[in-house]
Amino acid sequence: MGRVEGQPVRVEVAYSPRGRAVDLSELVLAEGCTALQALQASGLLERHPEIDLAVLRVGVWGRLCPTDERLREGDRVEVYRPLTVDPKEARRLRYRRQRSRLSGTR
Repeated sequence: MGRVEGQPVRVEVAYSPRGRAVDLSELVLAEGCTALQALQASGLLERHPEIDLAVLRVGVWGRLCPTDERLREGDRVEVYRPLTVDPKEARRLRYRRQRSRLSGTR
């Protein structure tokens, strides 16, 4: 079954303001809407005034894209915040914690 021109599309908008917290909105928007229009329609920018689109990056399903990218049915627009810890350093810290727990139980 093909899409009819002008048919609304369902999209999601996601942002994680901190670890293990996600603000997810499901929207029905006009076909041809952009990532920026989805962000505005979701109310995400009002709920999270710390989001500065001139600084933070935006993507669709893990792929970076400009805010004027046209969305398709089922797309998820994501706002990416900067990493607070280098991934390699985070692995080292987890390893040290796990090792100290194991040595403390012996």
